[in-house]
Amino acid sequence: MIHPGGTAHRLAGALAGAALLLAVSGCTAASWTATGNMIEARAGHAATLLPDGTVLVAGGSSSAFAVLPSAELYEPGSGSWTATGNMHEGRVGHTATLLPDGTVLVAGGVGSDGALASAELYDPSSGSWTATGNMDVARNGHTATLLPDGTVLVAGGGGGGLASAELYDPSSGSWSATGNMIEVRAYLTITLLRDGRVLVAGGVGSDGALASAELYDPGSGSWTATGNMNGVRDGHTATLLPDGTVLVAGGDIGMLASAELYNPSSGTWATTGSMSEVRAGHAATLLPDDTVLVAGGAGSGGSVLASVELYDPGKGT
Repeated sequence: MIHPGGTAHRLAGALAGAALLLAVSGCTAASWTATGNMIEARAGHAATLLPDGTVLVAGGSSSAFAVLPSAELYEPGSGSWTATGNMHEGRVGHTATLLPDGTVLVAGGVGSDGALASAELYDPSSGSWTATGNMDVARNGHTATLLPDGTVLVAGGGGGGLASAELYDPSSGSWSATGNMIEVRAYLTITLLRDGRVLVAGGVGSDGALASAELYDPGSGSWTATGNMNGVRDGHTATLLPDGTVLVAGGDIGMLASAELYNPSSGTWATTGSMSEVRAGHAATLLPDDTVLVAGGAGSGGSVLASVELYDPGKGT
């Protein structure tokens, strides 16, 4: 049995239940609404908004604890899902990053034989996958983001947590090392801010789950500390919103439905509306209408979720 986050909550059971609707009023006015279920229940998968407005969901772990190579596409207009080409390797706890040419870089994760250093590229025009260069270090539970210069920053991961980071060059398909984070982190989140800095938050460190966050400067390749979240989180998601704040949602510590917002100008965090279900190892994607699609993950009682919900930033506090 594979436990990519060191906990059975990410991988047990399967649930493809009915859609739910939650409206949160008062000081936490943000609301969540349900949409169509995925074809397969997944936890530890990755989701990527493609240039045509569809969302690619790839890999993850199923209810039978199998590592999935399968992928599917979400159509926001209809709220429906369709299958697309399988990856070369089943992966859970990997990353997926949209590149400037419209392809998607998938890197690392846990496969059938352990942590992976391999990476592959998805071509939306053909629905097929091709191999690219391997990372310097096998990683799972790491994070990745596209930088303004077109390279991809990958940071952290590993069973006990890594502080190391590296950069992927799409033009050569190769990887190179960059500065280490202040703390070792696995199951952290990473977000490119509007000013070009990169925010990492939470995760599992040397002594357990973290509330801390830090910022990466691509110009110097160095990291500095910023404000702590309101509580520790790992297996959560982070999404840059249109106003420049960052929405962090869910997590595995105590199984969380709560969410909070990071303000880059002040380096502080504030709570916002909670999800309708507790989730960890889920995926979150900003859609063209500025809502955030949250899909799958591990739920209460060790279940794996096929349910999906939407966050509306316009109704946030």
